[in-house]
Amino acid sequence: MQPSGTDFARALPQLAADILLRVRRHGPRVHCITNTVAQELTANVLLAVNALPSMTIAAAEIAAFADRADSLLVNLGTLDEERRAAVGIALDRADEKRMPWVLDPVLIDVSAPRAAFARTLLDRGPAAIRLNAREFAALAETAPDTAALARFASERHCAIGLTGETDDVADATRRVRIANGHALMARITAMGCAASALVAACLAVEKDAFLASASALLIFGVAGEIAGEEAQGPGSFATAFLDALYELDAGEIADRAEVE
Repeated sequence: MQPSGTDFARALPQLAADILLRVRRHGPRVHCITNTVAQELTANVLLAVNALPSMTIAAAEIAAFADRADSLLVNLGTLDEERRAAVGIALDRADEKRMPWVLDPVLIDVSAPRAAFARTLLDRGPAAIRLNAREFAALAETAPDTAALARFASERHCAIGLTGETDDVADATRRVRIANGHALMARITAMGCAASALVAACLAVEKDAFLASASALLIFGVAGEIAGEEAQGPGSFATAFLDALYELDAGEIADRAEVE
């Protein structure tokens, strides 16, 4: 049985280290339907933890790639018709396989048609949703306070990873806040998209979507914190972040975790 409340916050660093070890050991394949801006960083983040990324959206191939995957990321950035079609095909395969998937509703606060499409995807049962406060408000049509996060997670039977200066992770009954990270993370394009992919990788080895989401965001934040101490700016930060993620160990996670 997993700990709850304060006990969970205290236990999360070790739980996250265990999940990271399992990802590295099993090398899960994560199929990413993601935006063109995010593809390279997303692939490199997954490779840094020994997960295997694939990214085709071709109609003739997407079902075969989804069949081989252990988890799926659906990211709505650069949402063209080819990606919309690929999402439907991949989710059909995910349903048949009972494969966990993550929804990342990028910029739905900007585009009403994109927000409407994202709401239709909620009925397909994402295990986790990773988004920011503006995107949550557009998706749930309410402000992202504590009660709203729990209510939305309960209604949709999923975990919510709300990222920002402090990350909030919630499901129907549990909540944890993670304060790790670095300001330069906001200066690198597709960092949020890559964090969603890491959630998907953790979901491939951990069925508890709340634990998988919290662990992924803690791992991501600690790696960002380490990278920020070495980087001279956004360019060197991106390199340092991948190195930090690759080298991250249980001791660093435990020493640096800021969880409540």
